[in-house]
Amino acid sequence: MTTDEHAERFTLLRPLLFTIVYEILGSATESDDVLQDSYLRWADVDLTTVRDTKSYLAQLVTRQALNALRASARRREDYIGPWLPEPLLLDEHDPSTDVVLAESVSMAMLVLLETLTPDERATFVLREVFGFDYDDIAAAVGKSVATVRQVAHRARKHVQARRRRFTPADAAKSAQITEQFMTAAATGDLEGLLSLLAPDATWTADSGGKTTAARRPVVGAAKVAAVVLNILRVGRLADLRTELVNCNNAPTMVIYRGDHVEGVFLVEIIERMITSIYAIRNPDKLVAVAVPRRISR
Repeated sequence: MTTDEHAERFTLLRPLLFTIVYEILGSATESDDVLQDSYLRWADVDLTTVRDTKSYLAQLVTRQALNALRASARRREDYIGPWLPEPLLLDEHDPSTDVVLAESVSMAMLVLLETLTPDERATFVLREVFGFDYDDIAAAVGKSVATVRQVAHRARKHVQARRRRFTPADAAKSAQITEQFMTAAATGDLEGLLSLLAPDATWTADSGGKTTAARRPVVGAAKVAAVVLNILRVGRLADLRTELVNCNNAPTMVIYRGDHVEGVFLVEIIERMITSIYAIRNPDKLVAVAVPRRISR
């Protein structure tokens, strides 16, 4: 039976545990489910047998996250169009000085992590982001320490070969550029949009086949600008409004019709140019932006 001490230890570490699971799953909703299930398991643990609560709980939630990730593999294979992680609305008081944490929850990094196997993803997250030792990781993924070292090396090499060099953007400048982009889009200012988009800017939309959206990424500033202008033109007819928030440590446009969220557009900015826009349109993935989250490592 759970005790106040069980609850206190779990609650203290919850932001960390949530971040681990979210980075393995790419879904805030599924992460909540994993934490709920993990807490029920934790409630039955004899605390006198737990030497390190952080390591124990990290291993517990990782095992549950891997089970959830493998169970969802077929759904992702059958997914219509690009699959993007759920947007993560962050508590505005979250520190943004942790560069490793900021990059680890960025949409670009989460999309890259999708190319890893489940074991590679969990190992990379636990080792590279959270700094757990190989013994803890081996216990979490159910592999030998020697195997985990090999998996970690393979995952690290894979990520390094594909990641963009991460340069922390000034939050105020990023917000300013995004607001300029929103204004240009709302007023139909094509030249204004093109001045803010990198030449090879990419628009990636996730609808799951449940709303109208491009089934493949759109590449090129002119093509991306055309997509944005079309959406906003329809939006004006449908009486949509836009709010600027922070999702995944990036300036994000949340599109509303009344109180209903119609879409979430995350903007990636590198060297003061918009390089990627991730458009989440699948209504199942928009529920997560109703509640701000605390993350930690």
